[in-house]
Amino acid sequence: MADPEKIEEGLAHEENMEKKGDKLVEQQQQQQLQEQQQPLVKQKTKRVATLDAFRGLTIVLMILVDDAGGSYARIDHSPWNGCTLADFVMPFFLFIVGVAIALALKKIPKIMDAIKKICLRTLKLLFWGVLLQGGYSHAPNDLVYGVDMKLIRWCGILQRIALVYFIVAVIETLTTKHRPTVLEPGYSSIFTAYCWQWLGGFVAFVIYMTTTYSLYVPDWSFVVSTDSKTTQYTVKCGMRGHLGPACNAVGYVDREVWGINHLYMYPVWQRLKACTHSSPSSGEIRSILAILSGTIGIHYGHVLIHFKGHSERLKQWVSIALGLLIVAIILHFTDAIPINKQLYSFSYVCFTAGAAGIVFSVFYILIDVWGWRTPFLFLEWIGMNAMLIYVLGAQGILPAFVNGWYYKSTNNTLVSNII
Repeated sequence: MADPEKIEEGLAHEENMEKKGDKLVEQQQQQQLQEQQQPLVKQKTKRVATLDAFRGLTIVLMILVDDAGGSYARIDHSPWNGCTLADFVMPFFLFIVGVAIALALKKIPKIMDAIKKICLRTLKLLFWGVLLQGGYSHAPNDLVYGVDMKLIRWCGILQRIALVYFIVAVIETLTTKHRPTVLEPGYSSIFTAYCWQWLGGFVAFVIYMTTTYSLYVPDWSFVVSTDSKTTQYTVKCGMRGHLGPACNAVGYVDREVWGINHLYMYPVWQRLKACTHSSPSSGEIRSILAILSGTIGIHYGHVLIHFKGHSERLKQWVSIALGLLIVAIILHFTDAIPINKQLYSFSYVCFTAGAAGIVFSVFYILIDVWGWRTPFLFLEWIGMNAMLIYVLGAQGILPAFVNGWYYKSTNNTLVSNII
């Protein structure tokens, strides 16, 4: 007969071995789980090549129209109604901002931390905007610096981008709890899933349209100073809903909020024969409707997140882009709402956002679908270093550096010898 004590010892030994085995299996499972989770923390977010290339294209386009627009009026900003090559730059930037926000804020661990980062980035854009576009640098023609505080431009391109970025990013962050992980079937599900973002764009649209067509614009005056005398001119307005250069509500809001001396002094619509004496600039209220441009951009980012197939993404992108283009063309050619960059009209938003959607889709096909990445590596590099290129190229720093090399006389520069 078997010894009972030995049987009990054997059973106890087997039980201990099972426990050790269970612990070993549990440890292995925990180790595997940690290995799976660890790359999610340390691994950097994969950049979207199409977005970088599109951003790079916009930077190149901006530098092109800034440097050559004065010589070739056809690519410079349209004097009033219409749309030229230069008029696509600002909306393309806002479109890019929207797409980037959707990708950057798709996972938000802590809302307050995200808000702090948004505020910090907004302040950076405002700072660079005032420094670069406020008039501090007079390059490349004058190799001096400094700004007259009476004439500083408070609201340039970067400041408008900062405003759009702040509003769109805050809405995206505060609605993170309402963000779906899986979309419901149907084409419109991507719109209903992010109804708060579209509501923000709609509110901006209502504010802009109400102000533009219902705000009373009174008569106003401005002063032109020359070496010999100072002359004051009075512009007769006293009307509502006027869309001309002199008496539109957009310019009126600018003059009241910022002051006539702090607006852009060389608007392209001065080329119009009827505008030899008119207000300096128009458009701070443009930033309000510009929120809609950012909202359309963020929609493209949401599509990129939720739809994994190329055909599904392109179906969403191209359809909304074509719809926007059709709406813009109808509004413009029926004279209901002309395409106008100076007023940042609704038809202008639709037309430029639709164009941005088409170009973005084409880039996506070439780079991500067909794999033609090599020809676009230069644009990608520019897009990844957009702020640096913007500061050096678009703000005259690089031309000023080149133009700063002279021999004996400041008029005998490297640029003058080359040209």
